[in-house]
Amino acid sequence: MTRRFLFVLGSARADGNTELLARRAAEQLPPDVEQQWIDLAEHPVPDFEDLRHDSDHVRPTGGNLALLLDATLAATDIVIASPLYWYSVSAHTKRYLDHWSGWLRTPGVDFKATLAGRTLWGVTALAHTQPEVADPLVGTLNNSAAYLGMRFGGVLLGNGSKPGDVLNDTEALTRAKTFFAQEAPLARFVYED
Repeated sequence: MTRRFLFVLGSARADGNTELLARRAAEQLPPDVEQQWIDLAEHPVPDFEDLRHDSDHVRPTGGNLALLLDATLAATDIVIASPLYWYSVSAHTKRYLDHWSGWLRTPGVDFKATLAGRTLWGVTALAHTQPEVADPLVGTLNNSAAYLGMRFGGVLLGNGSKPGDVLNDTEALTRAKTFFAQEAPLARFVYED
């Protein structure tokens, strides 16, 4: 299967530090790798309503949910590009991930089986000098990948608060050059180690 990257941008700010870092990493992908970029601020989704015990799920046929579902299913590699907001993913990103619960129960989608073996990556910018503060964000992505039987390529961390700050983080820019070239292991829950 030809690699196809889906970049899901979760920032509340256009052209923010997280997106800049993700684009630097994406520049390193071979030219034959397809890239699709979806900005959740421009393609908002409604809050997830948990209907698993109340009704049948129906595959969305239009709008932003259908766009995101189809793009997610078509991707070999899903990149969650979310700034670190209160030590986790942004609200836009969390809303998108919450809809994965509904897609797991949507007839004919086989969401879990389709994503199994594919790769989840993360990119984030944080305004803190200690990278450990991003551990909750990393855990959210790793555990989501582990639940679905996906590979997890880790999270590319960059430092920046004001627009463009991440471009001064030379270590992050160096890591971005090889981030997507690394082998992504099968995700595992922490208790499985």
